[in-house]
Amino acid sequence: MRAYIAKRVAMTVPTLLLVSIAVFVLMRLVPGDPAQLMLGDQGDPAQLDQLRRAMGLDRSLPVQYLIWLRNVAHGDLGRSLANDLPVLPLLVERFQVTAGIVLVAVAIAASIAVPAGLLAAWRQNSLADLAIVAGSTLLLSVPSFWFGLLLLLLFGVKLGWLPVIGYVPFVEDPWRALQYTILPVVTLALIESGVITRMARASTIEVLRLEYITHARAKGVPESGVLWRHALPNAFAPTWTLIGLILGNLLGGIAVVETVFTLPGLGRLLVDAIFARDYPVVQGCMLLAILVYVLVNLVIDLLYPLFDPRVTAE
Repeated sequence: MRAYIAKRVAMTVPTLLLVSIAVFVLMRLVPGDPAQLMLGDQGDPAQLDQLRRAMGLDRSLPVQYLIWLRNVAHGDLGRSLANDLPVLPLLVERFQVTAGIVLVAVAIAASIAVPAGLLAAWRQNSLADLAIVAGSTLLLSVPSFWFGLLLLLLFGVKLGWLPVIGYVPFVEDPWRALQYTILPVVTLALIESGVITRMARASTIEVLRLEYITHARAKGVPESGVLWRHALPNAFAPTWTLIGLILGNLLGGIAVVETVFTLPGLGRLLVDAIFARDYPVVQGCMLLAILVYVLVNLVIDLLYPLFDPRVTAE
């Protein structure tokens, strides 16, 4: 098992290096001089040259990359050009908001979508199956921002049950924090449950056609036992992979949802930094988003033997 884990972890190292190179190159392709942006219009040429030397911008690109990579390894992502704050603590603070909402939303979506997909596959071509497929297709077709605006209009403006804008940290006031996060969590959970339901249904239908399912039924195993004990373990593997992809993608930033609900998350930080041309923050957000995506998929890969009996550590 240790060799299996070590092999999977080692495979992520080249990926992370390529990602770091891509992020570094993309930021260097953006027009403008970072030193000039930091000094503004009031800086003279002598100050500009001094700052460029201090930032290492007068060196070759490979040397700049190695210096930047060393700083990143030590947790130094630079300072924000907009507010002169260290980038790493700012990213950690915003990521906590995004992670709290995304983890709860994906957990709710999976707990709803997987049983719904199993039921639709079990009752294939029935009214229940058609209703579940139609509902999941509708959720797939609805843009998240439009669905979020509808929830805001209904529960925030019309009924007045929940606040419309703002955010309160959970450590300050758990009840108020819950009120502010209900609508974003529901929006993400319902939107993502559509694709998970379709995947669970498709994989379960494929498994139910296999010979060992027919054999289990011939032995007199109840349909509930066939579905949960025999079909689910093999059918859940593709769904588990999809859940991991969704989780990694959402943890990288839910900019649209965070903008609709005015949440101070990682996605909104990235959008604000792009408009402000705050290149260190943009670079840090991109690096963190891709790092989270790679690590989440690594965890999904390591947990695969627990969910798919056909996959072993060997």
